[in-house]
Amino acid sequence: MSLPPSRIFASEAALVDALATALVDVAAEAIRVRGRFDLVLAGGTTPRALYAALARRRAGDAHWHVWYGDERCLPADDPGRNSHMVESAWLSASAIPPAQRRPVPVEQGCESAARQYAAWLDGVTEFDLVLLGMGEDGHTASLFPGRDWGEAGDAPAVLVVHDAPKPPPDRVSLSVRRLAQSRRVWFLVTGAAKREALARWRAGAQLPVAAVRGRCETLLWLDAAAAS
Repeated sequence: MSLPPSRIFASEAALVDALATALVDVAAEAIRVRGRFDLVLAGGTTPRALYAALARRRAGDAHWHVWYGDERCLPADDPGRNSHMVESAWLSASAIPPAQRRPVPVEQGCESAARQYAAWLDGVTEFDLVLLGMGEDGHTASLFPGRDWGEAGDAPAVLVVHDAPKPPPDRVSLSVRRLAQSRRVWFLVTGAAKREALARWRAGAQLPVAAVRGRCETLLWLDAAAAS
């Protein structure tokens, strides 16, 4: 599948600033129309800069509901967890109620966490916005090449991932099917190391990142280093 439309910025800092503005605007529109904003967060370096920008803008209130695209099966206080990073960078200082910041409860074990997260998601028909990154191998969330990504119409909403090709090996991830149940999907891709994966995506390679599409919009946010 070909690349989705792209927005390209001269630097990662410029990308993050524009992305934070766009995200806050999408949230305001969702709240105006539906009374709530359901956001799926990504882990990684570029998202961390985005979350810091959202913290500076004091983004988030009682209308926001925060979910995670994936999580590493690590203890609750482990710095390697996506939820630990996001809480530190943004959420702990935000006005989003703790009950509406839903980390994947992987501390109780991968299988149990996947069942619990799927149950929580039963009440969310469609996300407003899914944020995703892309690895150098074309993976997104914890969906890796050569594995089951959960694309089928009857695929589980939440997958347990064992033997991931990068540590830690055990993870929980939303499936392609569940990630695509979103009005918008935005990919954040920065750095020269991502050029090869982008070229493979453009050429039509079967990559996890190429399988996720939003219902209304799918957009690539790139810095010049990745895009060139």
